[in-house]
Amino acid sequence: MISTRLFLTLSTGFVMLTTGLPPLQANPAEAQARLKGAVEEVLRVADRAPSKAALPNLVRPVLNKHISFSTMTRRAVGPGWSKFSAAQQAQAVQLFSQLIVRTYSDKFTPGEHPVITYKAAVTPAAGRVDVPTSMVYKGSRYAVIYRMEQAEGWKITDVVIEGVSMVANYRTQLGAQYNKGGAQAVINSLNQSVSRPK
Repeated sequence: MISTRLFLTLSTGFVMLTTGLPPLQANPAEAQARLKGAVEEVLRVADRAPSKAALPNLVRPVLNKHISFSTMTRRAVGPGWSKFSAAQQAQAVQLFSQLIVRTYSDKFTPGEHPVITYKAAVTPAAGRVDVPTSMVYKGSRYAVIYRMEQAEGWKITDVVIEGVSMVANYRTQLGAQYNKGGAQAVINSLNQSVSRPK
């Protein structure tokens, strides 16, 4: 069974940059501005939730717009991904996205907003922008870097929390499952995590 991590900070990182610029012209300042706008969108949606239980269904469409769950799932599984059938890949993406949305929603409280400080965005490679932030939420401070890629219209492909990559963290877990029983073992593990009572 996959252990959960603190993903409440995902609420601050759902970014969609829709410019038509080629990768080499990526504008870090624009990425940061779009990130701020995305944060406001997420918080507006969360504030409309009548209860915490209603939050997952409300935020899922927003998260789907701003996160490349397909890229995240593929990288979280690792080299074994190429051995999945198309149907298994689709199922894994659906379950992985459901797990992240559920974990995020469980950690986030509607009406309680984080205090976010945006630092200078950087372009570590063509078609990529990293936006580092410092966030205070419920009395705790987190250093969070949002990694975005242009291939799908500037979507988040990883979140690094206190130096720990979300994708790398899941790769350790899902990779171990794949080594045990292949694609079906990964799907079973994801299914088990999603089905686990809160």
